[in-house]
Amino acid sequence: MKLILLTLLLLTGVLLWVRVSHANDVPQSGLPAPGFDLPDQNGKPHSLNAYKGRWVVLYFYPRDDTPGCTEEACLFRDDLHKLTALGAQVIGVSVDDTASHADFARKYHLPFPLLADKDGRVAAQYGALRNLGLVKFAKRYTFLIDPQGKLAKSYLKVDTSRHSQEIIDDLARLKGK
Repeated sequence: MKLILLTLLLLTGVLLWVRVSHANDVPQSGLPAPGFDLPDQNGKPHSLNAYKGRWVVLYFYPRDDTPGCTEEACLFRDDLHKLTALGAQVIGVSVDDTASHADFARKYHLPFPLLADKDGRVAAQYGALRNLGLVKFAKRYTFLIDPQGKLAKSYLKVDTSRHSQEIIDDLARLKGK
């Protein structure tokens, strides 16, 4: 009986490790960014192709209305005029649904799209999906995509309290300003 239990635990651990390790395949800078076609908090579809010619700040976050996610979103909101002046569009993505995104955007007056990646397909393409079997959520990753649709920079360790300013600084440097 102990051997069966130990075997089941070991098998479960291996399966979880495989799921998590495959989710860590982050696309490399300089390559085309994986495309997406997802609805925002209002049900309006957004695709990466629609943003050709503009810089895109594509940020993945775990859950609507949680402390770190709220701080990050509100700082992007507060710095949106600086980001827009640099030619960038901010887009948030999580596995929450459109209704959750709508409540979050309304509560914090978020003026940018929050895309609902309910099945986690897009997050997985960016290596940003944490799949623990019954529970899926996006890792806090950000990707800066250039106007030609290529990945210019990836942020895999995000400090929510200064991330927006970090993006502004890097975007200004990349644009040569």
